[in-house]
Amino acid sequence: MKKNLIILCFILVASWVLPGCKKEIGNLNNPTIEDFLENASKPELNNLVTGIEAGMRNNTVMYLDVVGLIGREMYRFTAADPRYLSDLLGAGDAQLDNNTFYLTNPWGSRYRVVKNCNILIEAATNSSLLTEEERRGYLGFAKTIKAYQLLLNLNLTYTNGIRVDVADPDNLGPILGYDESLAAIAALLDEGKADIEAGVEAYELTSGYNVNDFPVSMLELNRAFAARVAAYAEEWGTVLSALDESFLDLNGDFYGGAYHVYSTSSGDVLNPAFVRQNEGGELRLAHPTYDNDLQPGDDRIGKATERINPASSSDLTGDRDVWVYTSSTAPIPMIRNEELILLYAEAKVQSGAAGFEDAVEAINIIRQGHNLPVYAGALNQTALINEILYHRRYSLFFEGHRWVDMRRYDRLAELPIDRTGDDVWTAFPLPLTEVD
Repeated sequence: MKKNLIILCFILVASWVLPGCKKEIGNLNNPTIEDFLENASKPELNNLVTGIEAGMRNNTVMYLDVVGLIGREMYRFTAADPRYLSDLLGAGDAQLDNNTFYLTNPWGSRYRVVKNCNILIEAATNSSLLTEEERRGYLGFAKTIKAYQLLLNLNLTYTNGIRVDVADPDNLGPILGYDESLAAIAALLDEGKADIEAGVEAYELTSGYNVNDFPVSMLELNRAFAARVAAYAEEWGTVLSALDESFLDLNGDFYGGAYHVYSTSSGDVLNPAFVRQNEGGELRLAHPTYDNDLQPGDDRIGKATERINPASSSDLTGDRDVWVYTSSTAPIPMIRNEELILLYAEAKVQSGAAGFEDAVEAINIIRQGHNLPVYAGALNQTALINEILYHRRYSLFFEGHRWVDMRRYDRLAELPIDRTGDDVWTAFPLPLTEVD
């Protein structure tokens, strides 16, 4: 990553408000980095927190589009750019481009948030206007969000790796391989956990951390991310220990968790994943296998509603609209309770036969929560993992998981090929700006 991808990107503008915050951000008189780094006040640091939250939303939907397309969850029909249906689906001789929007936009957005997290860490560390507990609170927030952003980029490039150390734009750290990157992200989350436990929250978060009266603390969010990272690393004992400290609730609201929030407030943004049902032109359509593979009675059919008329483009046809984000202000989850229940079940299965009973109990919570009878399949690892992957496909539809899940179980070859000559990609190349 060259300097141009880690430019400072404060989302701090006059009369702009992030939904869920109780104060308006006023004129900051064009603050410089030095204003924040020398001796920042709590209001200045809180503005950084708000800017980080806002920046996390940038190109989140593009990320969902590209991993959803490669993972054969959906199609993206748009007249604006044919590469959604060519490059991303591997049509003919098409290849993934390392210098185009579908990679560089989400990649750059995540590293801009990482940059702002690094600024918050340095600013809080240097400030004499904080108690030690307040300082540790800011550090814990910044490290937790930084780790989450790095993980999203690692999901894109996989074994091609990422840079974790980007604090000094003139002396960037090396590109780490996949396992090294996961370990570094896990270590960053552990550092954040220690800071959170030693600190206090002197900042105020948006309503995205309190959905349906299901409040999520920063410590619980940190441990939820840690459980996801540990699952990717196949460290199943760590998954379970992290979940013990997360917001996992086997009997709780599936949709409780931490979210990116949107609003109609002046200066804020709407959710770009929202497309009205039966629209023409700009469409997101569920992959044709979505309803074909669904078990009878599964209420998750409601996430892909049948169109009045099918839509076609580039020899692809879909008859169901993606209907996950059902309004222009619908929140997008970072991580939520239903994923944690499935991570719990997965870790129990992967821990050996002694965990199968607990895994089936968790699976039945998901099944009965979606109008299905209790699990009646075989009690072995293969059958139970198949069952869990089924639920991860449908419960977490268009939340950014299917491609990653099939890849980590070496099952990308099972994803459908829709046109002769199409390919299912394993990873994005490193962006051109990362290539020395």
